[in-house]
Formats: sequence, structure tokens, C-alpha cells
Amino acid sequence: MRPKDAAKRPAPQRRDPRVEPWPRRRVTLAVHSSHLLASALAVHGLAAGLARRRCALDKRDARQLVRAGLAGGKGIPDTIAAHPCVFATLTAPSFGPVHARRMRGKTVLPCRPRRDTKARRCPHGRDISCPTRHADSDPRLGQPMCPDCYDYESAVLFNSHAGALWRRFVTYLPRHLARRLGVTQKFLRELVSFRFVKVAEYQTRGVVHFHAVIRLDASGDGYQPPPPDITAELLAEVIVSAAAAVRYPLTDDDLGGPAVLTFGSPQGTDVRPIRRDDITGTGQPLGRQAVANYIAKYTTKTLSVPGLPSTRIRRQADIERLRCPAHYRQMITTAWQLGTKVRAWAHMLGYGGHFLTKSRRYSVTFGQLRQARTEHRRANRPAGADHDAWGRPLDETVVLVLPTVWTYGGADRNPTTPIAELAAASAARAREHHGALAAAGGQASTTS
Repeated sequence: MRPKDAAKRPAPQRRDPRVEPWPRRRVTLAVHSSHLLASALAVHGLAAGLARRRCALDKRDARQLVRAGLAGGKGIPDTIAAHPCVFATLTAPSFGPVHARRMRGKTVLPCRPRRDTKARRCPHGRDISCPTRHADSDPRLGQPMCPDCYDYESAVLFNSHAGALWRRFVTYLPRHLARRLGVTQKFLRELVSFRFVKVAEYQTRGVVHFHAVIRLDASGDGYQPPPPDITAELLAEVIVSAAAAVRYPLTDDDLGGPAVLTFGSPQGTDVRPIRRDDITGTGQPLGRQAVANYIAKYTTKTLSVPGLPSTRIRRQADIERLRCPAHYRQMITTAWQLGTKVRAWAHMLGYGGHFLTKSRRYSVTFGQLRQARTEHRRANRPAGADHDAWGRPLDETVVLVLPTVWTYGGADRNPTTPIAELAAASAARAREHHGALAAAGGQASTTS
């Protein structure tokens, strides 16, 4: 539908591009309310498309960022491929038995087999054994076997303080390496430097864990190799001991939960050296290209559970309207009840950190990759693409000004206003029209 005065407007005159162009100015038009919904849908579709494209670009950039720190490129020397480097996975401790998909090679094992009858029952009388070999799409994966036994407060608090645990882990790394080498920390800082990149991933139980690439370089701003007696195997042992020693005591502001947060047991810390050539199998030292692809996969991966909110929760009533599984709703409710600091990230199950972080000298940055992509596209433009229709050079800092300026006038839910009455009358006429069509169709079928 066009505005009523659209037909009265004079047709725009065509101007010769050789003549001096019109001066640029901002024009404000009175737009009919019927255009609002169509414009909003168009803007929403454009924003969704841009978000999907940005997500794909972030995934590609993350692969290049990780790979540059493993094999060189993008301004990083290729000699870093010979530096000691490991791929580490740091998980959270157990907060209660949950359904899981257990693998041994390519064989799927039973979830939680229990032969002893006494070990099959929890204090609440529920059976906590499961002989099922779960598939990847099984909706029970990550769900607690006994919700009353599951420690929801500890799980949410771990998500909330996972970033602090990682910072302490990075602090402990040089301490444990200096202890293994028998030198002081001051001497070690003059000898080597730790470089890392890590991503956070949600497990099916709703708790985050970290995948990290940790590399050793010589001290300084360059990318020189460390001493030859510091190997990837030694680095892996240091990472395991540092992760086991991390402790984060909770303050009085944290309600409930354990007194101290830790990472999982040593069995939950998977550390494998990264070798120079590509991977040829599983269960062996990882290849650099495989690790780059693996890390890039998690840079845009989220907890794919239907019904989880994508924005912050403002009211407790919004939690009751969620259509997600009861386990995740309980985690959101627990985060809401733990106070303002955790409540702000209740829609993220308590975790409010970044999806990817790295040390300063690991490799390139996202900004450098985007700038290089912009310069490449600018250098490969066709002839004349850097000038407008009047031959003026294009300035990428110029913002496109649409001929219509939208302003928010407020929300009016009063049913007595003329706009509300018009909307109600339009809906009533639409219902009458559909009813008449249905009745005409029924009479036609009866006659035939």
C-alpha cells in the first residue's frame, strides 16, 4: 500500500550526469503506518543475512588465526612449526551423573552400566544406571539421571568463574615449568614465553570447557625457538600438573555452591602434542591443520538446544515461558537466583566470557585479517569501481543516508486510540471475509 498522497507527487526529473550533481541532503518523509511492518521485516532479513555472513567470516578468520600460530603465514615465520606445541582440553568436574555418549575408538560403549544393585540407586531412590548406547541425536544426552542429586549451583558457578579459572591456570604454567627445570621464575621469563589461543565450548550438560593451543617461544617480541631441552612432552606434563593445581575460592558474594572451584580430574584434562605433519589417524599426536579446523569449528558453535533464549532475560516470568528441556531451565533459574552478577548471564547458563581469546604474540588478530581482506578487495576492483557516477572518488567512510529517517515514537497499547480501533476493525473484516470464502466453498462442494 502506498501513501495516499503518493500519486500527487511529481515524478523526479532525470539529470544529465555531465551537469553538476545535486547537493547531498537528508530528506524526511511522512510514511504511512502500513509500510512499517514490511520495512521492519526487510531490515530484519538484511540483519540476519549480515549476521550469517559475519559468522562465516569469523569461522574462516579463526581458522587462519589458529593455523598462522601453528604453521606460520599471515606475517608469522614458518619456523614456529618446530616450536613445542600442544593441544589441551580442560573440562569441569562432575556435578552429578548424566547421560553421555562414551566411545572407544569407533565403538559406542554403554552409557553408565552398573551390575551392583546397591550402586544403581541414588539416595532419592532413582536408578542411575543406563545400559543404552546413545546416538548423537539422542535428546537424553547431557540430562541428569537424578535432578535432585545434580549440583546446579556448582555448575552455574563454574560457568560464571570459568574465565577466572583460566587466568589462574595461565599464571600457574610458568611456575610449574620453572619448578620442573629447577630455575627461578625470573630466569624463566627471560628464557621462554607462553603463547596460546583458546575457545570455550558448551558440553551437552550445559557446562563450558576449554580447547587451547599452547606454544612455547623464546622470550621477546620475535618468534624465536626456545631451548632444545624444553620439548612438547615436557610442556604437556606441565599443563596437566598446572591444571590439577588450579584453585579458585569463592567470596562471600557467591551464594551456595562449593567453597573452591577447580577443573576436572586429571582424566578430564586431555593434553596431546601437535606434530609438524598432518594427522593420519586418531589417538595419535595431532596435526596442525587438523587442530586449526577443530578450533575453528567451535568458534561459532553454540549450545544447539531448542527453546533456549538468545537474549538476556529481564523478568523471572520469562523463564517460565521457556520451552527448553527442564535441565537447562533449572540452570537458568539457578543463575537467576544467584544474584545480579550471575543473573545478567542467565541466558548463557552463567557463562559471560568470550568465545575465543589469545595471547598477544600468538599470531595475527581478527582486525589484521579483516584489514587484509579489505585491501585485497580494493586492489582487485574493476576499472572505474572506485568512482561514483560523477567521477568523484569514493570515500569508504561516507555513510549511506536513506531518504527516510525513522524515529521511535513509543508503544501505544491503549485499545481506545484510533489506530487500535482501525486495527481491530481491519481484523474483524478479515475474519468475515475468510468466513464467507469458507461458506462459499462448502456450498460449492455440496452442490457438486
